Amino acid sequence: MIASILGGLAATPWMRAALRYGAIALTIVLFLLAIRRSGERVGRIAERLENTEKANDTQRRMLEAAARRPRNRDELVDRLRDGGF
Repeated sequence: MIASILGGLAATPWMRAALRYGAIALTIVLFLLAIRRSGERVGRIAERLENTEKANDTQRRMLEAAARRPRNRDELVDRLRDGGF
């Protein structure tokens, strides 16, 4: 019963045009939502990359500072006397 009513409505030219425009509008909306979701994903990935770069930079600076530290007390005393700090 319902199928015959819907089939009869789809048979009229103005209903076919309405269905066509509705399908086009639905396609555009779904496309825009997919683009939005992709943009959000790219933003999260960019933020994660930025945080990783900051952490790597901090770790690199810590390693460089550790490489320049005095090896024993004598080197520490020499640096303090020379004003190396």
